[in-house]
Amino acid sequence: MKDHWAPRLGFSRAYSISLSPHLIYARSNLVPALVSSKVYRQLEFLAVGSWWIHDAKEERQGGSPEGVEEATTILQDQKILRKIPGSREDVFADKSIDLRSTRSLMKVLKLAADAGAHSTIVSESGDQPWPDFLASRYNIGSKLQAPLQALTLSPAPPSRTSVAYAVPQMHRHLTSIGIFGPGFGAVVPKWGGLAEIAQVACRAGAVGGGVYVLKKGIESIDIPVQPPASPTTAERTDHLLPTIKLEGGDEVKARWIIGTPSTLHGFSAEIPKQQMTSVEVTHITAIISSALTSLFPPPAEGSPPPASTVAVLPPGTIRPPQSPSFADMPAIYLIIHSSDTGECPEGQSIIYASTALSHPSASQFLSSAIETFLSAVPGEAILPDVLWTLAYKQHHSVPSSPPPSNAQNSQAGGSANHDSNQRCGILHLHDLSPSLALEDDVLKNARAVWEHATADDGNARGAFMQFEDRVGFGSEDDEDAP
Repeated sequence: MKDHWAPRLGFSRAYSISLSPHLIYARSNLVPALVSSKVYRQLEFLAVGSWWIHDAKEERQGGSPEGVEEATTILQDQKILRKIPGSREDVFADKSIDLRSTRSLMKVLKLAADAGAHSTIVSESGDQPWPDFLASRYNIGSKLQAPLQALTLSPAPPSRTSVAYAVPQMHRHLTSIGIFGPGFGAVVPKWGGLAEIAQVACRAGAVGGGVYVLKKGIESIDIPVQPPASPTTAERTDHLLPTIKLEGGDEVKARWIIGTPSTLHGFSAEIPKQQMTSVEVTHITAIISSALTSLFPPPAEGSPPPASTVAVLPPGTIRPPQSPSFADMPAIYLIIHSSDTGECPEGQSIIYASTALSHPSASQFLSSAIETFLSAVPGEAILPDVLWTLAYKQHHSVPSSPPPSNAQNSQAGGSANHDSNQRCGILHLHDLSPSLALEDDVLKNARAVWEHATADDGNARGAFMQFEDRVGFGSEDDEDAP
């Protein structure tokens, strides 16, 4: 007989699942763009609270054989989840870190927070693996390396995470804390993450005269040969504009066709000048029968209650499927959302798990990681149930060379791939990176495409993401910007 009180799913419209969950740091260039475009008035942001790490090494510790059972019981009570010290105050407050390690960690955090100092380190040791740099320069052992690796949100294994990647990511994390409120530096949009931002932007575009046609894929693109452009005129007629044939037979003409490599695959012969490689990321979205309230403490006095938290299972936490060594394993990242995000009913939560492990059994690997994590959550009288899961893979096109610092990335917009004399045709956006935090390169690339497309439009040029008030969208009486 089925238990009447067994946890169960709610009705379908009680859930709003994100297929591309991302954190937005306070220092992200998306934030001022949301303000200048005025679309922030239709959005609500929630704080990302504490960061957690699964300490698998403590689980294997024990004293004498007679004390093993007792030690195991204590560890089960403690649930082997530790908060990651993400600021100087957190390091001093963490009593598990000895004085010598505290000094070393403070030096690393000071380095990462100082833009001038870390740019020098990146130029000197940019290609060095991040763990080797921490060990050789600051004498930081593997136990404390794991939390510092986690704060970079690197999708790559630690051995392939360079100083040039890690230090700018640490800088972004540290300098974002306190901008929107004490104790936290990142937010998530309510009601569905980045999809909610896209939906609000589409609504703003529709009010401004934009037209959206759904479920109409591209069948072909015909780009006529353009005559040499006159230096004083930019005459264009319909027969010189690209023609796009849509599924169903409809045809439209457009001056510009803009898309990512995935959306324009097979329609664009342009080969990017920068060599790209594909990164496969496996995701599992799980609806959990518990609110997991112990994971959402206020990050600091006076801070808003968080609705999202991050947990990291470093390499070695879960035995890899037929992998030669833990050194080749990337971390497993979990973004946990409470019902305050509007993504699930009250009393439940959602776990977004991901790993860049490229393996046929990566989904089973993530399922084991979710079970391991749930067994370590403190304050749960019984193991929470996984009520529903969705597993899928995403493929990202990323530069083959290690990604440079956001501040140093002069090619971030990708404008070098566009002929400056081009006045119509195809313009390319970059794919989203596999990082869990929205990278600044996304907006840099979009701005480069915008500026190219509006090069001879005096009204639009220089007005990227700057929109006038439109009737029917937003109000000056709405709440202040985030």
